[in-house]
Amino acid sequence: MKIAILSRNENLYSTRRLKEAGEARGHDVDVIDTLHCYMDITKSRPAVRYKGEELPYYDAIIPRIGASVTFYGTSVVRQFEMMGTFSTNESVAISRSRDKLRSLQLMSRKDVGLPRTGFANKPDNIKDLIKNVGGAPVVVKLLEGTQGIGVVLAETNKAAESIIEAFMGLKANILVQEFIKEAGGADVRCFVVGNKVVAAMKRQGAEGEFRSNLHRGGSASLIKLTKEERATAVNAAKVMGLNVCGVDILQSSNGPVVMEVNSSPGLEGIETATKKDVAGLIFEFIENNTKVKNTNKTRGKG
Repeated sequence: MKIAILSRNENLYSTRRLKEAGEARGHDVDVIDTLHCYMDITKSRPAVRYKGEELPYYDAIIPRIGASVTFYGTSVVRQFEMMGTFSTNESVAISRSRDKLRSLQLMSRKDVGLPRTGFANKPDNIKDLIKNVGGAPVVVKLLEGTQGIGVVLAETNKAAESIIEAFMGLKANILVQEFIKEAGGADVRCFVVGNKVVAAMKRQGAEGEFRSNLHRGGSASLIKLTKEERATAVNAAKVMGLNVCGVDILQSSNGPVVMEVNSSPGLEGIETATKKDVAGLIFEFIENNTKVKNTNKTRGKG
């Protein structure tokens, strides 16, 4: 098959691994810079142009859309969908997952385990907002933050009030969440492909750091998921409508709770920790699904 990887940087580990894995399985794989694509929107014959030429027909695309280019990136994915190209993640599902508030609301409706979360607009709601999620310590998150940026732990109610007031003063949209102390600065990244978890790792934050992101000095190790954790990850992916994603779970005293669903999860950490060919499993998913149909149908709702 002819397959395109939509990525801004062909030298990134995830992009390189996907290209290698696809070519190893006999596919013709191109890496296309999403922002250099432009769209020809016309009656009955939508097309994508790239560097002065119309792109050939691709059987499938693998979107690797960064958070900073979500709007344009999903527009490009949608154009490919209009052309009948299969996408591992559809444009609407990517957009849905990038909106943290919308994601939490959708998962709440489907009874997915979540940390208690508050969202407000007016400063006079701050005290009750903090009280409603269980009181300090609380985690304050920027809605637009990624990779741990814009995530602050407030250890007292006064500190929480000050942080929230500061963010609100900057007209920033924020979430306030209960702090899952028993997680001990660790989370579980579940890599979902199709309707199953194909790999999982435990990420432990560096000493004194409550965020477990690997690029912030965290470490990763292999973990055996419980049945409940596996079901939670699959259900979260299903609610978002994502075929390929990373579901980040905290191990709380009330069971697994979902922190985030990432539509463009990195491959380096998960493949290194688990020694699994996750990139190959993504292509296996493409092969199995493009044989059945070569059109997209939105999974999930909202």
